[in-house]
Amino acid sequence: MQFTMNETMKTSMKKLCLGLTLGMLFTSAFIEANAASLNKNSYTEDQFLTAFSGKSKKIISDKLGAPVKKELSVKPEGASGFLGKVGADEKNSKRVTVEMWYYKNLVNYDPKHTYKETEITFVNDRAMNIAFFNNR
Repeated sequence: MQFTMNETMKTSMKKLCLGLTLGMLFTSAFIEANAASLNKNSYTEDQFLTAFSGKSKKIISDKLGAPVKKELSVKPEGASGFLGKVGADEKNSKRVTVEMWYYKNLVNYDPKHTYKETEITFVNDRAMNIAFFNNR
């Protein structure tokens, strides 16, 4: 027995193959775009602390990119008056710059859940404190 295809069947098969190919291309493009939009780098708490504790702003921004938000710590007006004698020593001390950087959805606390926010506190350009939050 011999099977022959008429022109209508050939055209239908070509359309089916083209449709399947396009569907696969769109699916793979969607998966790649979705993976890139999640986290370029995902870390556990220990991995993050090991990788970034004590590092400079430049190293951290090179690895993580720009933070979602930055804040500078400011000494409240009149704070020197509350320090008493220590305030006199303040004139001779070096200026300390404290800055906080905030990143979103970067650190996992279990395989399926990510902290909403990660705060890195820099003291004179070095990461001195790292905190993870879900309640801000």
